[in-house]
Amino acid sequence: MEDYKTVQYSQTTLTELMIPSYSNFGGKVHGGIILGLMDKVAYACAAKHAGNYCVTVSIDTVNFLAPVEVGELVSLLASVNYVGNSSMVIGIRVQTENVRTKEVKHTNSSYFTMVAMGDDHKPAPVPGLILRSPVEIKRFYEAYHRKELTRYYNSEQARIKNDAEIEEALKLISNERCRIELDNN
Repeated sequence: MEDYKTVQYSQTTLTELMIPSYSNFGGKVHGGIILGLMDKVAYACAAKHAGNYCVTVSIDTVNFLAPVEVGELVSLLASVNYVGNSSMVIGIRVQTENVRTKEVKHTNSSYFTMVAMGDDHKPAPVPGLILRSPVEIKRFYEAYHRKELTRYYNSEQARIKNDAEIEEALKLISNERCRIELDNN
């Protein structure tokens, strides 16, 4: 295994034509189709960097910013933004192109955390990342920061699940759109 690889080494672009079988009755492509393509390009990018089979362990928030139409070309641009010991954060930008009008739309971006797996089916080490531009440094730092925020979020979720008292919960949700009808049995 090489010790370090550049971001460019594993950058991957996947382009696919959106066909009618991918769409709902309104001609908009199902989000699940786009997620499947995102997972595919994340795998290709991660496997190329790692030189190993990789698995998806988490997906950061996916917000659909614009609909994808039948007949558009969808391009998914993936690059390794961050590496840990066996994990990699793959940044993905999804954009569409109307081949007739040449209009390009950014439809969503997301971050997939992938883990390299060895022949023993255990996490395997991955090469480090050579950062050659301010954009690459920024992306690495942002991924590092998101990782720290995720740790904090997960610890808070665990605390809430373990420590939540019904009185505290009732007080916090009293102005939300719910009606409480406790069964006193």
